[in-house]
Amino acid sequence: MQRLDPEVLGAHLGRLLRTASALCDSRESAEDLVQETVARILARPRWIRGGDELAYLTQALRNTFVTSTRTAARRPRAVTPLEDLDSADPRTGARPEDAVITGQVFPAIARLPEPFRLALVAVDIAGLSYGEAARVLGAPEATIATRLYRARQRVARELDPERFGAARSKGCQHHDNDAPAFRGRAIEGNK
Repeated sequence: MQRLDPEVLGAHLGRLLRTASALCDSRESAEDLVQETVARILARPRWIRGGDELAYLTQALRNTFVTSTRTAARRPRAVTPLEDLDSADPRTGARPEDAVITGQVFPAIARLPEPFRLALVAVDIAGLSYGEAARVLGAPEATIATRLYRARQRVARELDPERFGAARSKGCQHHDNDAPAFRGRAIEGNK
């Protein structure tokens, strides 16, 4: 066991923010989640088994997300209609591919059932290997692979229902390489 060095947190903030963005419904919520996670980690000394800081930080982020979601579920909410929200993000103007990911893919990921969403976020967003994701999520590696495949298929169907609906009605089976192009940048070299 080794002690988590607080100086290491800065090196992983980008990956934690990407992970949180996939879990949360807005960039602001994702930033709040990362900030709350870091505050909890810094509140007391932490010990890590095996020295895998990213896996530990991702698990801490997930635990903070689950805790805050449960807490929020117990509080009354004010509902704002979607029509009243402005989803334009001026920061994505220079990189339109980020606007597509932010505007379409992340909401599709957020609507996945929790086991699928967590597997997809751990591997495709946070960049964990299947083995690391299995340790963080407390599931066998084969289960992570299955959840990841199904999560990708659901997101792909949601983003392009005509393509996947028509092929399914013809009896075709889709493979991982049929998933949309958004995966390419997020998961390069993570398997």
